This record gives sequence, structure tokens and C-alpha cells, in this order.
Amino acid sequence: MHLGTYYDGVELHRDDKMLYAHFLSPHRVLSTCPAAGGLRDDLEYLYNHQSCEPSGHYRPMHRLVSRDPEEYRRLVCEPYGLPGERCATLGTAANMRYAAIKEERYRDLTVVAVCTGGVETNAGRAGDPATVYELNGAYEPVSGAKPVHHGTINTLLFINHELTAGAMACALMTATEAKTGALQELAVNSRYSDGLATGTGTDQIGIAARLNTGMALAGAGKHCVLGELIGRTVHDAIIETLNLQNGLTPERQRSTVHHLERFGATRDRFIEQISEHLEKDKAELLRQNFGVIERDPLVVAAVAALVHIRDKVIWQILPGGCVPELWATYGAQIASAVSGDYRRLPDYRTVLANEKYAESNDDLVRLTAQAIALGFFDKWTDPVMTI
Repeated sequence: MHLGTYYDGVELHRDDKMLYAHFLSPHRVLSTCPAAGGLRDDLEYLYNHQSCEPSGHYRPMHRLVSRDPEEYRRLVCEPYGLPGERCATLGTAANMRYAAIKEERYRDLTVVAVCTGGVETNAGRAGDPATVYELNGAYEPVSGAKPVHHGTINTLLFINHELTAGAMACALMTATEAKTGALQELAVNSRYSDGLATGTGTDQIGIAARLNTGMALAGAGKHCVLGELIGRTVHDAIIETLNLQNGLTPERQRSTVHHLERFGATRDRFIEQISEHLEKDKAELLRQNFGVIERDPLVVAAVAALVHIRDKVIWQILPGGCVPELWATYGAQIASAVSGDYRRLPDYRTVLANEKYAESNDDLVRLTAQAIALGFFDKWTDPVMTI
């Protein structure tokens, strides 16, 4: 299916599991592709291919990605009638029908971003513990590493003007920053550490800039209009595709449990930790209504504030020696948000301060659980009755 023609220089097509760009005029391509990767001026196609299902689906040909990328490219291109030697290949488990296409223009500049993505299981933060070590063309598992699951953000970026080689690299950097910005806005947690994700462990990108359009542009950073267009198109396309593929939206991320997941919290265990501080009847009432409390805007805001303060401590912006006061103060905000009675904030602070919670992730979750319990205890002061 022909999805569109852009700036008379590139056609986008989707054919089942393949989404490909056909260059109608020469383009310079910079890509992370195992075959035909790097900087190339001789390619005719740039494509994104779904190679498997997102969960529990492993195919033997995956081994060829690292062992024989040329053969992998040939096997992928052949069924679609594409000339493998003139193609750059991006692979993913994401559905091509969930691809998001965004176009931005300014005067004679046009930028088009085409993104697919899934981050539910493979989101990570740059600097997280690695899972493999590459040696002599083979990948050895790192001892004790977490298993890797499917999840990839792939970006195809098309620019209607020639860029210098340096500007191509700068465009890649700007697009990567836009991707990370989108993940930060969605508060996507790393699955390999207690940090926020900056991407996934298998992200790929291909950038194509049309050749022979006059003097090559030398700037693609944030101060340049080109950089602004790259940033907006990539950001918006990633936000849209994550919604389509994962149902990941800002509204869905409005959750106290989500904000605590990267510190080891699970929904069922967190409910039990809150219930441990409540009498039996109120604990049962909390269990039945936890979904409402979990997503209450003031409660989520108070938990998010505590989590952000925790990050500031880890980043050493705030001194660790202030943790007892910080935890008690921001925990009291959580309790007040739940109870609705901010006059009780000093009392909540005193109770939480006496517990002397430490800086650890486990203590952060336990503090939050007790804070919610304190607030819920005071939310309804009349006896609990069965309806």
C-alpha cells in the first residue's frame, strides 16, 4: 500500500510486515543497520521490518542479524522483491500498522519522521548493566545479567535537503534527544535499573537527506530550524506509536504504582503493604477502592514529588543526610492528599519521621505505603458499613 509521497523525493509503502521508503532521487543515508550501515550515498531503499511477535516468539533467522547480516537482509528483502544490496535494514517486533508518520515544514525545509516502538519490557537507561559482551563477532552473556525481552524504538527520518556528513551525525543526535524527551514525558521506567528509561536496548535509526539540492546544510542541532523540525517530528511520532503499540498514554501513566515500579513495587504487594497499617475493615475497603486512590491526581502528584526528590538525592543534588526530613515531609504530603485534610500534615510528618526510613528503594516504597495508610485511616472517620 502506498502511504504517501513526500517532497517529490521519497515514497512510503507498507506491505504486510514491511514498511519501506523508496528514494525517487538520490539520498545520503546514515543508519545503524548491521548491513549497509554507516554513511552511504548509494542506497535506493530504507525500510523497517517486523521480524517476530513482541512476546514469546523466537525465530532461528534472528541469529543471522549478528552472524551474517548480509544474508539476513537478503532473506528479508526477497519476499518483497526489494534489491537487498541497495537497502538499509531496520528490524523490530513492533507492528508496522502502528507506525506513526509526522511531517513538519518551514519555508523550503521538509522533515518526515516514521516511527514504530514498544517499550513495555525492554526500556533501559544509558549506563544500565549490560547483558552481552561482543568478542570476535560473537556475543557472550554477561554473568548475572537480566534476560532481554523484545522492545524497540525504530526511527526513519527523511529530510528534503542535502546535509554535510557532520550535520547527518548531528541530526542523529537531535533525533535521539527527541526520543529520550518523549520517554521522559511518559515517565517510562527502565527494566534494568531503578532509573527512568532513555530508550530501549535495541533501538535503531536511519536518516536520509536528499542530495543535489544546493549548498549542504551544516547545522541540525537545537538552535537550527532543521533541528527543531527533527525534534518535533520524532517526538510526536514516538508518542503516537507508543500509544498505538502499547496503549501508553499520559493518562495511563497517572498511577502511584507506576511511579514506584522502578523501585521494586508491584501492585498486589503494595496494596498488602498499605493494608498492614490498617484495621481489617478499612484494609478491605482500601483493596476494593485502590484503583481510584492509585490514580487520584493529588495522590499521584504527591508520590511523583517524593520520587523526584529521591532522584535528586541519588544524583547528589540534595544531600543524603537530609533524607529523614525529606522522606517525612513529602510522605506527609501523600498522607494529606489521601485524607484530604492538610491540617493533619504536621501529625503525619511526626509519625513518619519516627519510623526513620532510610534511603533504600525498599524503604521508599514502605514509606509511601504507610503514608497512604495514614491518610486513608483519616479519610472516613465514621464506622465502615457493608452496603
